[in-house]
Amino acid sequence: MQFVYPAFLFGLLSLAIPIIIHLFHFRQYKKVYFSNVQFLKNIQQQQSSRKNLKKLLILIPRLLALFFLVLAFARPFIPARKNISIGKMHLVSVFVDNSYSMLTLNREGSLLDEARRRAKEIASGYSINDRFQLLTQDFEGRHQRLLSRDEFDDEVDKIRVSPQSRQLQQIVNRQQSLLNTQVNGDKALYVISDFQKNMFSQKAIKTDTLAALSLVRLKSNLLANIAVDSVWLLSAVHRPGESEKLVVQLHNYADQQAEKVPLKLLVNGEQKALGSFTLKARGIQTDTLSFSGLKAGWQQAEIDLQDNPVSFDNQFYFTFKVQQQMPLLLVDGGTPNKYIQAVFNTDPFFKVQAVHDGNVDYAGLAAYPLVVLSDVKAISTGLAQQLKTYVSKGGSLLVFPADGADVSSYKLLLQPIAADYPDKVIVQGGKVSRINLQNPVFKNTFEQLPQNPNLPVVSKYYDLVGSSHSGRESLMDLPGGKTFFGVYPFGRGRTYVSAVPLDDAYSNLAHHALLVPTLFRIALLSGHDPALFYTIGEDEAVETLPVQSTDKQVLKLHKDQQVIIPDVRQQEGSTVLYLSDQVREPGNYRLQKQDSLMAVLAFNNSRSESDLSYPDDAELKAQTSGKESNIIQAGVASLKDTVAKTNIGLELWKLCIILALISLAAEILLIRFYQPEKQVVPIN
Repeated sequence: MQFVYPAFLFGLLSLAIPIIIHLFHFRQYKKVYFSNVQFLKNIQQQQSSRKNLKKLLILIPRLLALFFLVLAFARPFIPARKNISIGKMHLVSVFVDNSYSMLTLNREGSLLDEARRRAKEIASGYSINDRFQLLTQDFEGRHQRLLSRDEFDDEVDKIRVSPQSRQLQQIVNRQQSLLNTQVNGDKALYVISDFQKNMFSQKAIKTDTLAALSLVRLKSNLLANIAVDSVWLLSAVHRPGESEKLVVQLHNYADQQAEKVPLKLLVNGEQKALGSFTLKARGIQTDTLSFSGLKAGWQQAEIDLQDNPVSFDNQFYFTFKVQQQMPLLLVDGGTPNKYIQAVFNTDPFFKVQAVHDGNVDYAGLAAYPLVVLSDVKAISTGLAQQLKTYVSKGGSLLVFPADGADVSSYKLLLQPIAADYPDKVIVQGGKVSRINLQNPVFKNTFEQLPQNPNLPVVSKYYDLVGSSHSGRESLMDLPGGKTFFGVYPFGRGRTYVSAVPLDDAYSNLAHHALLVPTLFRIALLSGHDPALFYTIGEDEAVETLPVQSTDKQVLKLHKDQQVIIPDVRQQEGSTVLYLSDQVREPGNYRLQKQDSLMAVLAFNNSRSESDLSYPDDAELKAQTSGKESNIIQAGVASLKDTVAKTNIGLELWKLCIILALISLAAEILLIRFYQPEKQVVPIN
């Protein structure tokens, strides 16, 4: 047994006081004179031995009451572990999980409300001189400091729900990073959470051997939940009034089948599509929604899922732009290619810009979804480098080599972007032998292809060599497996390479009916394809088309009354916005430069919180590898006593007070009811 305040044991010297009073207490007798003893009816005779016994019996509980009272002030306890330090300051880090899953309800209300209360109970289990750190999912800088108990309680009251979701190892590392800067003091870590399975990795949690880790588990009700994980549009280019197809990926996170879950699609606040889906237990399902009637401009879309009581992931936001016209850049060697211009001029949706290869505005390349390079004899090093950046950023490049081209310059352009490049001219007549109908360029282009279609005839062609990229794909083949028209992905973009120029001396492709749908489909599949949505807490850097900003013309994100000023960095062909955890609410945000709308960006919560699955006690224990780790089940009782017992041991001061009160009660009863000294003796 040890004592928290052993100095109070000097109070045991006070036991001598009642003993001294007992030993030196002499009763003074009074003389009473009587005129005649016959008037005395009775004489009370006191027996000395009985009188002394009563005094001794009263002294014993009096001494015991004083003894236990002194012990209570000294705070005796049975230590929980050997290396316990009494009188040393405690440094306590408390993590309160404020992720979206903590909004679920139990008997105490929401889990977040209970977590706040439990954090205060933990702090109350320590001394007023101890210091505390409060940590949440936000990892805010203001929480990287030690607080007094009153300051800690105030900060706990300010905790609000957060879109962030972090793993347990990250949380423990963050807690230890502050406590390890403190040399003196006993260190303790507390994590208050519902402990979803997504908080854990394959490896056990590693903790500092000098810090005890306690996992305070809050029990929540098992709830079924369905969420939209992702969406994507089948068309890369969106035209006013045309039909659009949206693919929605639904995820059932429950262990039972979900029946007829209603879903609706809103675009710019207007309902565009309805659906009802049935999902298997733990199943993932994709469905397609069709809608139309869009006007030119940015489209702010929202998918609304009716799934209660878990509602934090019922909405999914995304944005895209419907273009009034699609700009195309035609780069030529001096004379514009009349065939290419004729194809694109048939549709006013395409806005064609023709330019000589020596006059290309490199800074404006990113504004064009498709760049067509034709009839250029030699490609400059600067143009080759800029086109490589353009493709890697998501642009599409279509190459028709020139007659008599400098193949080494084409190699300089195409080899770094993992595309086949023209080598030597092969003079050999033939005919295109195969069309790849599975490629998006030709898929669904023809209602029915004849058994012996009329395909382009070739007189001579460039031998395309060099690429061994696994993603390369041939659109049209020549006999012997030679590529006539190929597509090659690189970065986020694609490169299309033809083995022939649009020249009658090489083939009849320039006059063939296949040229028009091929160029149209390549154009409509092109584009930088900006992200439909971003995930809060994961996408801290957002890349957009180049937007110039100055000190007076700052880029800002607007949503209702909220204004966010991101850190802006300019890169080759794009502008990058660094958000630094400023986006905390899901929704559609307008990117503006003063009053001009640059883009609309959609942000959604991470779906890692949607899976309301929890490990059992054995699995949770297996995640804590340290000997100083334990799991605390948050029940009805306060955690104050549990914390004290964990850090100190079995405290006995309450027992001492009870025993002191019992001793005082025994003394009172002896004084009141035990009177052996009275005995009545009759006189005759």
